[in-house]
Amino acid sequence: MTSETFQAFGLAETLTRALSRLSIETPTPIQARALPAALEGRDILGVAQTGTGKTAAFSLPVLNAILSHPSRPAPKTTKALILAPTRELAVQIGESIANYAEGTRLTHAVVFGGVSIRPQIATLGRGVDILIATPGRLIDLMNQRAIGFEATRFLVLDEADRMLDMGFVRDVMKIVDRLPDERQSMLFSATMPKAIEDLSKKILTEPVKVSVTPEVVTVEAIAQTVYAVPQKAKKLWLIDFLGKHPDGRIVVFTRTKHGANRLAGDLDKAGIASAAIHGNKSQGARQRALGEFQSGEINVLVATDIVARGIHVDDISHVVNFDLPEEPESYVHRIGRTARAGRSGEAVALVDPSERAKLRAIAKLTGVDLTPQPTDYAASGDYAAEDNSGERRGGRGRKPVGQKPNGGRSNGQRDRKPQPQGARDGARGPRQDAGGEGRSAQKPSGRPRRSRGGQRRQAGAAV
Repeated sequence: MTSETFQAFGLAETLTRALSRLSIETPTPIQARALPAALEGRDILGVAQTGTGKTAAFSLPVLNAILSHPSRPAPKTTKALILAPTRELAVQIGESIANYAEGTRLTHAVVFGGVSIRPQIATLGRGVDILIATPGRLIDLMNQRAIGFEATRFLVLDEADRMLDMGFVRDVMKIVDRLPDERQSMLFSATMPKAIEDLSKKILTEPVKVSVTPEVVTVEAIAQTVYAVPQKAKKLWLIDFLGKHPDGRIVVFTRTKHGANRLAGDLDKAGIASAAIHGNKSQGARQRALGEFQSGEINVLVATDIVARGIHVDDISHVVNFDLPEEPESYVHRIGRTARAGRSGEAVALVDPSERAKLRAIAKLTGVDLTPQPTDYAASGDYAAEDNSGERRGGRGRKPVGQKPNGGRSNGQRDRKPQPQGARDGARGPRQDAGGEGRSAQKPSGRPRRSRGGQRRQAGAAV
């Protein structure tokens, strides 16, 4: 079945209204194929890459079913459980569900490791309709008897192949063994190796299999250029670039919410009208920023990946990757914001030496030669760009002994030492904040840093 609108699926009116507010009108292929069977209560085995719309494919049927039989969740219970391999993905799913469920009384919580467990226990003590969790932290909560699954009727495993790669299979099976046999289960994975097939047989019952190919970018329509620019010079490069394209409609992607706010402020000070849009902005603030961008009041939008999927403007002339994304698939989705509706577009990436590994992963995924072009910024004596073989090139003279690759401290930040990979919750490197967008979470002593205020809500408060 293929549907041109979400109304044709028979979703609750509150959900279709929410989709309209989010300017989500046409189902993606994975949504068109998964929603009919999922709304009928069938188990789903989905093969889909990041950026194909799978979050809506599994969350809309769950929300629809809960709304059709509204009741207050009992303490320490949840009606639906969604497992994600990383805290970043868990937060992203939680934000999508909050947007879809706006205007309803449904509650949800997001729980992950690396933060205090106490606020999460308090939240779950009241009961939630939907729980989004990383496996390791959920096991901890189960061991403390903070959550039970007697009322759980829906299970979703997102990015199951990453859970497998990160060693979460045993934790997942411990959790599944505690769930009622009478439930609807959905498993989504970007790939389908034999191990995932075996896992699906243990979790799903006579599933409907849906598969879509990864999002394909029309390379011919998008000119992709990479420039070697040290992190501390990126702002100056961008201001110069925007000055050369005063009539462009440009989206600039940053890695963090704080970085987006700071960059938008710096652009405003430079006389360039812009707005930041990210996970900490209210829905109203996002809509205002997007409306000003669409109307031409501002021609620069500074965004993070968490809200990138809500940017649907047909005449975006340029996409600038101010920071490279953590996942190469996110790069594909970012540059897909331009060259829409048959138009041409340009994608630019600014690459600091510390981002070369990410650039190689993007080049491998896209099959495009993304060799960085030298710039005046990269020719300074304290910076030398690496080529793809890892050898250094460029620069005037050798880098001084002991000089950091980015010339020392950048933007007042301390240089960070590599952090060990999180053993249970998929944390890689510095701990991510509750928005999933890079923020150091540890003091030099290694003890977790506690934020002042707001931590309780970010740690998994019901929305």
